[in-house]
Amino acid sequence: MSAKKYLKLYVVMSIVLLIPLIGIVRSSYGTEVLEEQSADYTLFAIHENQNNWNEWASKDLSSNVNSENYRILLAGNNVESHTTGKAVPAFEKSEAPGGVASAMEDFLELAKYGKAIHIMAMLMVGFGFLMVFVKRYGYGAVTATYIGVSIVIPYYMFLKKMNIFGEPAELTMDRLILAEFCAASILIATGAFLGRLKMSQYIIMALIFVPSYMLNEWIMLDNGMGIIPKGQLIDTGGSIVIHQFGAYFGLGVIVRMTTSEDFNKKIESDKISNQFSMLGSMMLWIFWPSFCAAPAEISKMPLAAVNTILSLCGATVATYIASTMIRKKIAIEDMANAALAGGVAIGSSCAHTTPKASLALGFVAGILSVIGFAIIQPRVQKALKGIDTCGVHNLHGMPGMLGGLAAIFIAQNVVPGLQIKGVFVTFIIAWITGLAAGTIVSLFGYRKQSYEDGVEFIVEEEHH
Repeated sequence: MSAKKYLKLYVVMSIVLLIPLIGIVRSSYGTEVLEEQSADYTLFAIHENQNNWNEWASKDLSSNVNSENYRILLAGNNVESHTTGKAVPAFEKSEAPGGVASAMEDFLELAKYGKAIHIMAMLMVGFGFLMVFVKRYGYGAVTATYIGVSIVIPYYMFLKKMNIFGEPAELTMDRLILAEFCAASILIATGAFLGRLKMSQYIIMALIFVPSYMLNEWIMLDNGMGIIPKGQLIDTGGSIVIHQFGAYFGLGVIVRMTTSEDFNKKIESDKISNQFSMLGSMMLWIFWPSFCAAPAEISKMPLAAVNTILSLCGATVATYIASTMIRKKIAIEDMANAALAGGVAIGSSCAHTTPKASLALGFVAGILSVIGFAIIQPRVQKALKGIDTCGVHNLHGMPGMLGGLAAIFIAQNVVPGLQIKGVFVTFIIAWITGLAAGTIVSLFGYRKQSYEDGVEFIVEEEHH
């Protein structure tokens, strides 16, 4: 490796590692404060002889817990101590009759395992196979999925544990699911520039993406920088934080990572690659209700799941109708992608609206997505001078914004101004960080042949 490449690598790693170092300083300060609070807390309990623990706990929780907190905090539907995001002191667990608190925590960890595995199936099989529609880039698509998920999940959990960009969730499974949401967002972004990065560049992109995503998540959900009050943004299933952010981050990247040769090269697919893509689409469709319901309160999980299914049904039917009317025949790429737009759009309000509204929103999202693939995408690519390989603007970008704004009209307890601000600010952060990421990654060069596995993989000889 030349000295110039060493210098580029040094610059990138310095930028990536700077954020965790800042977080260490921040978290160390927070630890000192927590230790002081913990000491005062223990003295108070001893002074009261722990006789009025239940009375004190109820007062403390009532002053700190907003029962209508709609942020993506998975523990929000668990034991009240987890809703506050604070650790439960050991003596409290021991004093709880029959060790109920400890048993409940174990039960909740076990219950969340199923949701975490459902989401993992979406990430690996769903997203992975959805992107293999590119005829000669199937190996690259699934390997990029493997790499993205395997880097993002531990990296997110590590930064979250250090209290970077907000307090970490109390339960371990909660942190895992939040990390899986981040992984879903990077896979959405990857769909925009799929096939035009070297495999090593996907790694660099993931390292840059995680802090960018966490910054936006902190601002949207944890009152970061005082822009949006904590718990006031309605975005249970991540239409804004997950889908919209991932899509426009990816579009920012393609502005820097599309060459003139890429722009003129046709992205080929065939019957087999499209059938595998449909397999991934169906896998996403099946598990999407778990994805949206996972962050909801326990009492609202059934409603969130039903609303998500109905929205997906609406989008699927709308996709068939719109594809037939616009293209005169059904396009399988529309069915594989636009049918999922209902799941994207209903994410924000899935736990706060009615089944009828969910069905209608899914229908509108399906039509919007097909229009995006058939009419809008060529114009957007021409304006950006960049290729959106998987059409993430049509499946995640526009439906994500639609879902975030639709919550104003179909969800309960919405503050319209804050909802609009959330959509707008997320777009700005995603676009700026995407442009920056694309600029950094471009320092490491471009692929000589886009959408070709043979450049980096051992490819078996094709038999005809």
